[in-house]
Amino acid sequence: MSTIYLQAPANLAGNTAVGNRQSLWTKFNAFAAGEAKHRTLWFMVSMIVQGVFFLPIPAILIYYFGAPVLCVILTMGFFFTNVILGMGGSSIRTMIAFFVLSIVTHLLMLAVYII
Repeated sequence: MSTIYLQAPANLAGNTAVGNRQSLWTKFNAFAAGEAKHRTLWFMVSMIVQGVFFLPIPAILIYYFGAPVLCVILTMGFFFTNVILGMGGSSIRTMIAFFVLSIVTHLLMLAVYII
């Protein structure tokens, strides 16, 4: 027979000292550990995204918005570092973190030069 509990769990009742809090880094490590079996897929997705979406960004920014050549250096650096990370046998945490860093950097470049 099921028992009905009338008391709310401690972390929902407003008592924050009892709750199990995890940092963002701990959540990222848990996610990356679960994605270890999909390491090749992450490498291929990051290469496709960087090749299709990120490599044309410096050309657009330099030609239309007068951005410096540093954009090309950053983009090519991210692209070739991603190739080395994926083919060199780095951990899945490193690959995903570097891919996210690349996305954030390119979005920041777009925001700085377009807006």
